[in-house]
Amino acid sequence: MINKIVDSVAEALAGVKDGATVLIGGFGTSGNPNELIDGLIAQGAKDLTIVNNNAGNGDTGLAALLATGRVRKIICSFPRQADSHVFDGLYRSGKIELELVPQGNLAERIRAAGAGIGAFFCPTGYGTELAGQRETREINGKHYVLEYPIYGDVALIKAEAGDRWGNLTYRMAARNFGPVMATAAKLTVATVHALRELGELDPEAIVTPGIFVHKVVQIDRVATQAGGFKK
Repeated sequence: MINKIVDSVAEALAGVKDGATVLIGGFGTSGNPNELIDGLIAQGAKDLTIVNNNAGNGDTGLAALLATGRVRKIICSFPRQADSHVFDGLYRSGKIELELVPQGNLAERIRAAGAGIGAFFCPTGYGTELAGQRETREINGKHYVLEYPIYGDVALIKAEAGDRWGNLTYRMAARNFGPVMATAAKLTVATVHALRELGELDPEAIVTPGIFVHKVVQIDRVATQAGGFKK
């Protein structure tokens, strides 16, 4: 019997290794899997490469992970907001590496990993520092930059509901990067607020099929002062 539900965040993250590339869902603070991030902090893996749209807000969630000093590199689109002081301090002191990627490119590079695409040409960034030393090509009179997929060893995503097979649905804007990240990682861990029996989720409403999900943890929808949820 297939049952991907695990009893705790600690159990779900037990296999994360030092040096892992971790894809973390979320757009700003929407859809951040804060319980899984806190679990990763407790788990102790280090020398991590983190992939997220942002580089942390305030002192909780991703910012708290960065503050541990166990993140070697972050790949993101928006590293600086008004409350991104943790990342800002680390970057200015040379304690973290940044790969800045335009948001559309970030999403497509992750999607390419999940789709098995070896590389693709994209016009975004051509003629700017973001193109770096990558190959460029003119196609039908337009210039493009060669982009490579972003693969993850682990994906941490926040969903709304799921079943024991790992099928997932999301709540509104919390959906963001979760679906593509689930396809691009060797190990996908998802939190859900509701567990459904097989067949309860409308097949037409399932966003992430269970084939892309390895572990599911249920968490209660209880607000905390940090703005997340706790069990």
